[in-house]
Amino acid sequence: MKSGIAQSFLESINTFVPAGHHNEDKDAITPDSSSCTCCCRCGRVDSWRASISGRGHRRARSYTAPRTGISELTGIEWEPSKQAMAVEPPRTFAPGESPLEKLPVEVLDEIIAQLSIDTQPSGYAPRNVDLISCLLTSRTIHVATINTLYSHITVPHSSIFSKFLTHVSKYPGLGTIVKRLDLSHFTSVGLGRSRQGNSEVQNLTSKTLLKCLDLTPAIQEVLLQENLDDDIDENVLCKLFYGLPKLRAVDFCASSSKPFAESFTSAVTGLVDSPMNLGIRRLGLHECFTLPNSVYETLLPRLPQLTHLDVAHTRITDSALASIAESASLSHLNLGRCTQITGRGVVDFLTTHPAAKNLVFLNLSCDIARYRLLWEADVERLLPALPTTLISLNLNGAKIRHWHAPLLLPLTKHLEELSIASADLSVQDINSFFRPDSPSSSPTRQQISPQEQPQPWTPSTLHYLDLSSIPTITQPSLFSASCVLLSPSTSPLEVIELGDKAISSLRECRNTNKRLGWVVKELGRRGWYVRDSNPAGCDVNGRRSWKMGAMWWGMRKCPVAWGEVGGLYGHYMFKKKQRTADEFKPSLSQEDIQGVCHRMLDLQNQCLKKGEKYILSVKGGKNCSIEDLKASFTHGFVVEFANEEDRMYYVKEDPAHLAFVESLKEVIAGAGVVDFVEGEF
Repeated sequence: MKSGIAQSFLESINTFVPAGHHNEDKDAITPDSSSCTCCCRCGRVDSWRASISGRGHRRARSYTAPRTGISELTGIEWEPSKQAMAVEPPRTFAPGESPLEKLPVEVLDEIIAQLSIDTQPSGYAPRNVDLISCLLTSRTIHVATINTLYSHITVPHSSIFSKFLTHVSKYPGLGTIVKRLDLSHFTSVGLGRSRQGNSEVQNLTSKTLLKCLDLTPAIQEVLLQENLDDDIDENVLCKLFYGLPKLRAVDFCASSSKPFAESFTSAVTGLVDSPMNLGIRRLGLHECFTLPNSVYETLLPRLPQLTHLDVAHTRITDSALASIAESASLSHLNLGRCTQITGRGVVDFLTTHPAAKNLVFLNLSCDIARYRLLWEADVERLLPALPTTLISLNLNGAKIRHWHAPLLLPLTKHLEELSIASADLSVQDINSFFRPDSPSSSPTRQQISPQEQPQPWTPSTLHYLDLSSIPTITQPSLFSASCVLLSPSTSPLEVIELGDKAISSLRECRNTNKRLGWVVKELGRRGWYVRDSNPAGCDVNGRRSWKMGAMWWGMRKCPVAWGEVGGLYGHYMFKKKQRTADEFKPSLSQEDIQGVCHRMLDLQNQCLKKGEKYILSVKGGKNCSIEDLKASFTHGFVVEFANEEDRMYYVKEDPAHLAFVESLKEVIAGAGVVDFVEGEF
């Protein structure tokens, strides 16, 4: 696998990685000296022998070797046994008496679970067909298969939810097996229905969602998102917070509608005068920017076992952050783009609060065009106090100056991810992370510890480095002899994230990229320079236990459950575009169609936010496909936004857009809306 694959967020293999695992593939079976040690671990002795060639001795080729290729690949020659091998006749077993069926239940469950492929839902195609086939083998295997099928429920669209709810209603025992309800892939778009048509399909509503939670009393993880925010009412939230004692993780990614915010506030109000604590350990409120700060001040002190908290782009304040229970032990904390907190308050929390002593993932990024979280003094206080348990640190937008380089250096000995976009650092400052500096090149602004003796050099552990928007990091500076970033000596560094200008220049240098062993990778509006070769000691597998199933570097959303990252959760790593496909009613005249299309294109001028235009572009045209894959849509449009907040405002609040949508009810026979990231496949 090349390291560029580390920047993809679609995997189809088992995503569980035990804590502390670093991708070392160790055999579970250790062969003794008399058994075969080849790659197949066949365990045979008589028919295999190692071929050991002395000097000047050329190994003879047998007839078998050219046909099988075994000798060339493994150095093992196969000699057919002179004695005929007896073929054991097939054995038959009574029901429930086969060796597989007589295994312990825990072992059989684990074997059957290996047949479950954690793939992203794709349309209406069936998944895990092989696993479902096991239902027809025997009673024992049927039970084990049911446990696997119903343990993790993924719902890509409303019809699947309806089928699942029907099954658990008819057989309540199935509901007790469910441990995870994953709605992160859910979308109401499909089958050519319009938005109004989708609203009339009452498969997934607040009532059916509440009924589903009632029928799954042992559920531990619930993954929700913005496409469901109107259906997450107060009753559903009260059930999640107070009616599911085994619930450990819940994610409300980007839920920001007005009804959701009001329901959430009402549900949490019941905790104000109550001594009740909640058992939730992993909480995701990423992009829930409509929730008031009072929600956090009420909820966070009632989570004594909290380990994962994602409140990126929310209204959380310093006081709410400080209210986190002291008994909590945070390993993942995402405070990116939170404009209501201050640098001083964040540093005070991270340096003094007991819950922040064992952090592994920390995101303190900000958009400097709107707000800067950490200034020079905040950085100087923060860096020396960060725990050695930290593996991923995002300081994008912080005011990092060249005299902070010695403070960053100790962090590079245990960090695997470091994001310092917009930092004021030179190439020499960044070089110092990977090679020792001469005494004359060290900063003179202040002496960090003049009494210390020089310590032995410890290599960097960085795999990913975000250098976006750093003026000194350009294509010429990366290729210059004074920069060591691209040399093999910087291993295990494998991914460097850069800005648009640098990526565009590097994209044109194909021959130099090939010679240096690096390649440009792009996804959406992010670009990386990825090591294409594999130097000794460079681990190209991006899977880590703290990523909880993700394989890419530089993730911007904190996961709360083990599994493949896809659907809407994956999209929140990047900016989005919105694609709309429409089907006009046959009775509509061409003039009327032209008028609707022109009004759609004019939304770029009509849609205003705080008195200013915010839509980057609107493009569209008539469907002219010659393939038989266009469904019934006749026209398509692409609306581009600068950020997620603008897209949310366009969809849910903009009066000009909402009025336009209302006017389409009499002229549109069907419509579909797809959010996508440019270049993401």
